[in-house]
Amino acid sequence: MRKIDELLAEYGESHQNGTNKAIHWVCVPLIFFSIVGLIASIPSGLVQRFLGEGNPYANWAAVVLILVLVYYTSLSIALSFGMMLFGVLCLYLAKLIGQSGIAPLWLVSIIIFIVAWIGQFYGHKVEGKKPSFFKDIQFLLIGPAWLMHFVYRKLGIPY
Repeated sequence: MRKIDELLAEYGESHQNGTNKAIHWVCVPLIFFSIVGLIASIPSGLVQRFLGEGNPYANWAAVVLILVLVYYTSLSIALSFGMMLFGVLCLYLAKLIGQSGIAPLWLVSIIIFIVAWIGQFYGHKVEGKKPSFFKDIQFLLIGPAWLMHFVYRKLGIPY
């Protein structure tokens, strides 16, 4: 069995309850986005020197996403494309929020992060099982891939 299949199966073991799964479809992408937003909020002068002054995508979140994509690619090249698209969408939304002037990106991201984790913990309370990342920190990265693999299945795309 491939490593990605093992990880997705193990992650799925603690995500059987329909309510918990539904909560994950909302909260996991929100947590992923909020982390991108928080990292994008870190001053990025050094990154901009390498990737272009004034480029709104030249930030630490882009650097971290590249590293995360290396991890996803090591598990599944096909799945890494979907995760790349989602990562780019998160960068774009972070840029829009950052430029909107509604509130600082870091504040919006923290609020989303807290609310989404409350949802996650509620989902696991309903499930009756601890979140997978308590066992292994890499499951924080597997959660988004677990959702993406369902999208791939629905579209008939092998992963």
